[in-house]
Amino acid sequence: MALPNTNSDPNTAALGAQRVRIWYGFLLLIVMIFGVRLFYVQIIRHNHYKNAALSDQLKQYEIPANRGTISARDGNQLIPVVLNQKLYTLYGDPVYIKNPDTVANKVSAITGANASKLANLLRTKDTRYVVLGKRLTPEQNKRLLALKYPGIGTQGQDFRTYPQGDLAAQVLGFVDDSGNGQYGLEQALNSQLKGTPGQLRAITDISGVPLAASRDNTEVAAKSGDNLIVTIDLAIQQQLQTILQKGVKDTKASGASAVIMDPRTGAIKAMANFPSYDPAKYNEVENAKLFANASVSEPIEVGSIMKPLTTAAALDKGVIAPGTTYYDPASWLVNGFRITNIEEDGGAGTRSVADILNLSLNTGVTWELMQMGGGSINDKARTIWHDYMVNHFLFGKATGVEQGYEATGYIPSASDNGAGINLTYANTTFGQAMTATPIQMAAAMAAAVNGGTYYQPHLIDAAIAADGGTTKKTPKVLAANVVAPKISQALIPLMQNVVQKHNFNPGFDQSNYVVGGKTGTAQIAKPGGGYYDDKFNGTYLGFVGGDDVQYVIAVFVDKPTNGGYAGTAAAQPIFGKIAHTLIDESLVTPKTK
Repeated sequence: MALPNTNSDPNTAALGAQRVRIWYGFLLLIVMIFGVRLFYVQIIRHNHYKNAALSDQLKQYEIPANRGTISARDGNQLIPVVLNQKLYTLYGDPVYIKNPDTVANKVSAITGANASKLANLLRTKDTRYVVLGKRLTPEQNKRLLALKYPGIGTQGQDFRTYPQGDLAAQVLGFVDDSGNGQYGLEQALNSQLKGTPGQLRAITDISGVPLAASRDNTEVAAKSGDNLIVTIDLAIQQQLQTILQKGVKDTKASGASAVIMDPRTGAIKAMANFPSYDPAKYNEVENAKLFANASVSEPIEVGSIMKPLTTAAALDKGVIAPGTTYYDPASWLVNGFRITNIEEDGGAGTRSVADILNLSLNTGVTWELMQMGGGSINDKARTIWHDYMVNHFLFGKATGVEQGYEATGYIPSASDNGAGINLTYANTTFGQAMTATPIQMAAAMAAAVNGGTYYQPHLIDAAIAADGGTTKKTPKVLAANVVAPKISQALIPLMQNVVQKHNFNPGFDQSNYVVGGKTGTAQIAKPGGGYYDDKFNGTYLGFVGGDDVQYVIAVFVDKPTNGGYAGTAAAQPIFGKIAHTLIDESLVTPKTK
């Protein structure tokens, strides 16, 4: 009997071995593929995949810059008028709020907000973010965070504060909730005050919180805005605002504006309008017109305060002299219309240049315009007077003062061949048919009495950069030889004489101080043409000084209703109080010779 064969089939064994080799080969191929791929990813494309991974975790944040502060002088002391304060916005995520009423009551007790309204916000279903309070103090923020309610948080933001209240509000402007300056200096110098934000690129955790220790973080520091020192004198500013407010009340006017300027540099020592507002509560103001600085943004027909400038131009052109006399017929017929004077002062007779200003003769400045044309109003007269208005006194142009929304005013073209152009130009000599702002009138008068240099009106005395470097403002000359120095010396006593001839109570000590000025009563133009018979603006343009003129003062009063001529009854008393205040507070250096 044969025994069974225990040896494997050679073919079967060979097949098994082949299968093993194939599996090993397949596994080796897979390992090689993974190895190649790993080499490709980790070595060749290492930076690419590293950056891709970082991009998911690396976030970019803006680092806010500190906004510059604003300070002014009170005598020799520097006083802050605009500062920054970190305040907080309270927000909630309704998804996390389990008991809206409880949370609302707790929050209300700290913020003072209406608990019912807060609870309704916390029940909102269509948003993950509701604002529960704004401009909360650091103390309120601390108490709110101590509640430790899930879904309740705060976010800090710098807001402007105004230590001096509404002082110079329309000059300063305000900063909105987005951090942008609006009106006044805040708007005009927004980029200088705002600074440059920094940038932080940081690795974040799963919650999006930056990891401070990551070596992949990069930071560009924020650059703070400049701190500004303004030319405003706080003592003068406070007095001006008080005087304006009382003047508006006494004359039952719609409002008033005034500018006090140093004619030797163009520095504005005070600028105010009434009514005004509290910049800390700008969001409560219903009439947006209150935000505007009317001293630079609202030109009007200025009335007879233009007469000293007409006289200065005629003197400078050499067509009249300070002692010139002429026969005034009491009216001039121009383009079919009669130019006349106020009845009690405008009779026919021999008049002097001093009379033109003392009696406020419309016919007198019309005669001065005629002298520019060789005896009549013609192309030559219009061209000369236009040149003085536009290129000497710079009317019809922005002064460039650091304020938002500055208006240019209006000067009619000298080349207009319209039928009434001569009448129009005659009217401009006494401040009708043209418009200007208080700042333009003050700057023009400054040039007329300081020897003939038109300094740019300015509010910035110095800027202090983040690195501590200080840039002092240098007075900028916008026009030279506005009038000759001798014309300034002739105009000053002519305007002093006007003050001496008119009733100021109390009067001025002209032996120690120089006080001059001129009233204006301007008709108000109707929107469709012509003028109102019963609406007027009162204006006054004058100066105060000692050996030289130290302050030029422009006052505009909007539609006073207390009777009398608007310039005399409304604007002149305001000027008088301002001038007396400057003298009484020893802010004017008296004559030494």
